[in-house]
Amino acid sequence: MRKWNVLRPSAIGLRVASTAVFAAGCFWGVEAAFREIPGVTATTVGYTGGTAEYPTYKQVCTGRTGHAEAVRVEYDPKKVSYELLLDTFWRIHDPTTKNRQGWDFGTQYRSAIFFSDPPQQAAAVASLQAQQPEHRRRIVTEIIPAAAFYPAEEYHQRYLEKRGEASCHVGLKSDQASIDTEPKVQGGSSLWQRLLKTGSSKT
Repeated sequence: MRKWNVLRPSAIGLRVASTAVFAAGCFWGVEAAFREIPGVTATTVGYTGGTAEYPTYKQVCTGRTGHAEAVRVEYDPKKVSYELLLDTFWRIHDPTTKNRQGWDFGTQYRSAIFFSDPPQQAAAVASLQAQQPEHRRRIVTEIIPAAAFYPAEEYHQRYLEKRGEASCHVGLKSDQASIDTEPKVQGGSSLWQRLLKTGSSKT
């Protein structure tokens, strides 16, 4: 059985980051997108929302664990807001396809926001309502309380970054009625900047 590290804040110089958890299909591309955001201090891909304890990737792929592939995002709220993370979440996937992103099918690829407190819940609900007019079909994203999060196997962590790649399914938003292409970040060609400019990781 894998051993899980329990992080304990030091008594001196403590600086606690806020945490957000999102599921938007294959977690490789989702993690790559969030890692590019200024103010994001750490990311972990893993499994959450199911019933099985300490699931493996193979088990999650069967669809019988109930878990979704997800990304835990640690961020400095002084540098980036939860609302901006939500904006990124909507931009990098199609929230109108149930249990599917691109060619990936299964409940593990569902769209979901896992909130940790009432303010996150309220922000997520308001964000979904603001996004709905941008889509022809109904958004099927789940907004549910955060549950136990199980980090995925080490080889999944920063998977695309290790291979010099920057996309998985990210950017497959077939039903979106319109995309704001006005650049919000000037210059550069990072994944994060391209997402803000075009709503897609495709180049």
